[in-house]
Amino acid sequence: MSTETPPRPIDDQRDRIQSRLAGASHLLCCLDFDGTLSPIVDDPDAAAPTAENEDAVAALAAAPTVTTAVVSGRALADVRDRIDGPKTYAGNHGLELDRGESVAVHPVARKRAAKIERVCTALETALEPVPNTRIENKRLTGTVHVRSVPPALRPIVKRQTDAVVDRFGGDALEISTGKRILEIGPSIPWGKGNAVALIDADMPPETVPMYIGDDVTDESAFRVVEPAGIGVRVGGDEPSAASCRLDAPDEVATFLEWLGSVGVDTLEQNRARSRSSDDRSTADTVPTDEILPN
Repeated sequence: MSTETPPRPIDDQRDRIQSRLAGASHLLCCLDFDGTLSPIVDDPDAAAPTAENEDAVAALAAAPTVTTAVVSGRALADVRDRIDGPKTYAGNHGLELDRGESVAVHPVARKRAAKIERVCTALETALEPVPNTRIENKRLTGTVHVRSVPPALRPIVKRQTDAVVDRFGGDALEISTGKRILEIGPSIPWGKGNAVALIDADMPPETVPMYIGDDVTDESAFRVVEPAGIGVRVGGDEPSAASCRLDAPDEVATFLEWLGSVGVDTLEQNRARSRSSDDRSTADTVPTDEILPN
C-alpha cells in the first residue's frame, strides 16, 4: 500500500529547504524540461523554456556551489538544444547521459533501438487515420502524442499502440503513460531516478540533491532524492513521492530565483565557515619535528 501523500505548497516548505541547505556544502539541482522549465504545448517541437526559467537556470549554473542538470524524456540532442547552461543532461528518461566529457548510452536500449524504429514506422501507418496523432521516434524510445487527438479517439490510439508494440516489440519493449502521451521503451528497470542517482554519486560530500518535475515519469527521481533531499512536483496535488509542490513553470522560475539568492548565499556561507575551520585546524597543528624524538 502506498504511503505517498500530496506534496505541500513550496511556501510552506521554504524553512525546511533552507534548513537542509544550512547543513550542506553543495546543491545538485536536477530539472525536468516539458511542464517544468517549459509550459506543455500542443506541438512538442514548439516547446521552449520561459525566459525567466532560462535566466534562473543560467544563474544557478554559474554558482560554484550548485550543479545543475536537465533530466528529460526528450532525446538527449533535442533537450540539449533547448536549454543552455546545465553541466549535465540526461535524455530519453535517463537512457542517455551527458556529463560534459562523454555520453553514456544504456547498452540494452542501444541494442533495442531497431525495434523502436520498427514500432514507430508501423504506428505511423496504423494511426494515420486518427486525426492529430503524432509519432516521435527518439531512437532509444518512442512517443505517441495524443494531446490534440479528440478524447473519444484516444482509446483507439491506445489499443492500436498496444497491438503494434506487442507484435514488433514483444517482451523487449513496454508502454508507459504520461500527460497525454504513450511512451514506448525497452522493458528494463531504468528511469530518471537511475540517472539522478548516477549524477548525485559524482557530487562532493554534503551535497543536497533536488529534483523538480511534473509527470509520472519523474516519480522515480523524487524517490531517489527524498527524504534526504528535496523533491518538487509541478502541477497537480495528487499523492507523490515529492514533498513540495509548485503550480506551474512560472512558479518554477520564482523558486529557482529564490534558490539563486537565499540558497546560494547559505551554501557560500557554509563553504566560507568550512574554509575558516580548516585554516584554524592547520594553524593549531604542531610541526612533526617538534613531537618526534631527536
